[in-house]
Amino acid sequence: MINVTIYKDSSDQFVGFEFDGHAEADEYGRDIVCAAASVLSINTINSIEEFTDDAFECDSDEESGYLMFRLTEELSNESKILMKSLVLGIKEIQKDNEKYIKIVFKEV
Repeated sequence: MINVTIYKDSSDQFVGFEFDGHAEADEYGRDIVCAAASVLSINTINSIEEFTDDAFECDSDEESGYLMFRLTEELSNESKILMKSLVLGIKEIQKDNEKYIKIVFKEV
């Protein structure tokens, strides 16, 4: 199962996320749930890095399926939209795959 934690600040802005684990919806290389979550999260990070000057920290461990991303300063409008898009996407993936993805929201 992929455990997703979405971090929000006190004004309900999404400021980061953690993905941990593998969906195990199919064998390695054929798991479209895991692939979709991976593409969504990595594209969000790459987009924020490419299209904004926002500072962030990131850590990952491919073997365990761990990915952590946190914006460390005030968010640009672009990062706000990209983070909302990530949350929308992961919630949509979860709708049809609840036994493979668990999402929690946490205020930081």
